[in-house]
Amino acid sequence: MTYGGRSNRNDMRRKDKQITDDATLEVILRKADVCRVAMCDGDEPYLVPVNFGYRDRALFIHSAREGRKIEILSRNNRVSFEAETDVEIVRGDSACDWGARYRSVIGAGRARFLEDRKEKEEALDIIMRKYSGAGEYAYSPAKVDAITVIRVDIETMCGKKSGME
Repeated sequence: MTYGGRSNRNDMRRKDKQITDDATLEVILRKADVCRVAMCDGDEPYLVPVNFGYRDRALFIHSAREGRKIEILSRNNRVSFEAETDVEIVRGDSACDWGARYRSVIGAGRARFLEDRKEKEEALDIIMRKYSGAGEYAYSPAKVDAITVIRVDIETMCGKKSGME
């Protein structure tokens, strides 16, 4: 699958489970409650679950101003991510008959820190809209200055479904 003009390096073995429609991938990202973001700290992988927002082929994440995630992204802005929706365990008669229903998205991109207060507030609105359904919010300048907002520009993503029609 291509997304954003680049091909995905991880072609899916089970083509019958592959999601190829960009609109469906975006629905999954808008619906998912949690996104997992993977980074590389030298030769050690680091993965964190985050609350996030999605718009225009970008993920938006808020964070404390310091910590391991911030340190890693300051050195290496390449990330991978994963999110899923509609997860349900499907019970079977025997251990090998169990399975799962789900729709998921994995992808990769580059993270950057938003510095401009207006950009940070717009990103926070995207995140808040995702979880609250409401429009715009008022943010105190001190609170906005006290957090980091990360934008991940998505370069590739693909989706997978199982147990879904």
